[in-house]
Amino acid sequence: MYNLVINEAKCKACGLCVRACPRDVLALGDHINADGYKYVVVTSVANCIGCACCAINCPDMIISIYKED
Repeated sequence: MYNLVINEAKCKACGLCVRACPRDVLALGDHINADGYKYVVVTSVANCIGCACCAINCPDMIISIYKED
């Protein structure tokens, strides 16, 4: 299983990570950060395969993926 950590404060809601995820693990949330953006949230971490497509496609490098033992 993998753990996705998203820096919600720096997310600009571009949606590139959402589109890049092959397993629909991410979505734009309803909450707004201090900059006025609806930041990305993890909707189904159990579906994550650890491919890192979301992190690779994020232009602001706000996503980290860790493998849990």
